[in-house]
Amino acid sequence: MSKLHNVRGRITYISSHAKQENLYAVYETTDRHYWTELARFNQQEFLKSGTEGKCIEARELIIALPESFPDLYDPNRLLQLFTNRFKEKYGVECVSALHHNKRKTNYHIHLIFSERELLPEPIEKIATRNMFYNEQKKHVRTKKEILDDSGNVRKGCKIIKKGEVYERTLFTTKNKLFKQEQYLNEVKCFYTDLINRMIDDDKDKLRVFDKNGLYLATKKIGKNNPKAEQIKEDNKVRMQWNHEVDRALVSQVPKDEIRQVKKEWITDNIRLSISLSGKHPEKLASIIRVATIKLSYVITQVLEAANKLKEKLSADSAEKTEQAVTEIISPTTTIIEKESQPEPKPDVTITPIVTQAKSVEASKPQIPPKPVIPPDASAYTKLSEIKAKLDKHNRIIFEAERERNGFELERDDLKGLARLTKKKELDSKIARKNEEIRILKGGLSGIVKQYGFSTVEDFYTTFYASKDAFYRYQKECNKCEETYGKKDTPKEESFEERLQKYRQAVERQYSERTYRSKDKGAR
Repeated sequence: MSKLHNVRGRITYISSHAKQENLYAVYETTDRHYWTELARFNQQEFLKSGTEGKCIEARELIIALPESFPDLYDPNRLLQLFTNRFKEKYGVECVSALHHNKRKTNYHIHLIFSERELLPEPIEKIATRNMFYNEQKKHVRTKKEILDDSGNVRKGCKIIKKGEVYERTLFTTKNKLFKQEQYLNEVKCFYTDLINRMIDDDKDKLRVFDKNGLYLATKKIGKNNPKAEQIKEDNKVRMQWNHEVDRALVSQVPKDEIRQVKKEWITDNIRLSISLSGKHPEKLASIIRVATIKLSYVITQVLEAANKLKEKLSADSAEKTEQAVTEIISPTTTIIEKESQPEPKPDVTITPIVTQAKSVEASKPQIPPKPVIPPDASAYTKLSEIKAKLDKHNRIIFEAERERNGFELERDDLKGLARLTKKKELDSKIARKNEEIRILKGGLSGIVKQYGFSTVEDFYTTFYASKDAFYRYQKECNKCEETYGKKDTPKEESFEERLQKYRQAVERQYSERTYRSKDKGAR
């Protein structure tokens, strides 16, 4: 969105075939005289306010469209749709034009709109006495203030006689919504939704970048931009931050923690820098680099804590298994020791076990059909495979970082002659590892893009939603089985149940051996 200081000139420029090589359609919701009156009224109001700078006569939106639209939709109807929808939503007059750039790679709409609405009836103010205006069109109290030394009215000054109209208001005040920061994001969402409804393939649907999200937006470098190198450097460090965010999400760092790092180390530091020394865009890259290092440190902490927890659980599991085996071996050893001691054959009384069948089995309610798995739950298996790939890729990054850190420690510990001979070799290894790590981090977003996700964050949002749906479905199936007593699959035995079965089998085996040896001795 841009501010227009010469709305009539801009309208002529976007709607002229002589000035535009690829102009497909022009649409206006009112006549050109409206814009002339609007410009005049805005200039008058600007002079009355005494504000410095330039008068804003109107505003302009440039709306990028998918490159498939020229083949799908008629240019005139498409332009009318987008313009009329805007007028319906905001109630202001518009003029628009549909263009292609010179290389025909950017299909877009220029939409100029007024910040004011036309009043149903003009409001006119009648002079109750003669009114005097100086060269700046400002009202002065007496006639002497607009006269020259000869007593004549100076050039540019004006007198409005009693009974004449001295002020005519045709428009309302400017809509403050158009000046607010969130307005541009609002209109982006509005047009993105409209475009997405016109796209059939979900993979081609657009999304609005959330400036309050986890990622940083990169900037487009325009033609002949004098700050091209600075923007290029900024985009590079922004992408490094975005790759680190991807890795943080894969490493299970909570989103709130990532957002907090972004706020404290980027947003707050930018505001502090501006308040202390003004706007210096060249400082942005260093601020983002520091924030990226901080986020990398948070990721390392999370991964190390996860590894320690995994080792502890493995140790606890091994100890639990050892105790269980000891419990099995102890009674077995006792039985073996008792074999060597002669004992009288015990009187064994066999008590028959009588099983009484139920007289009448209660009638069961009719079994309903098994719950149908929802589409988002059915995708859980495939999404789990993608997550496994991300986890594997993340482990490779972690190992590469450990190697890099080892080289850095080795370099920092060098002393004496070794510092002069081996330092260069280690620096080279560290540089190669850093480049390898950078490429690996960029590969995380490449993995999810292969499966149609625009970012890693989008993938995990879909994954966790699918996971919740899958477990809800499993819960419904289990509830149905418990209620109606029909299970499609046998229940998996727990570790304790398998252990108990093994213990009973061992005891039974040694009991049989004991009785056989005693019977043999009696004979």
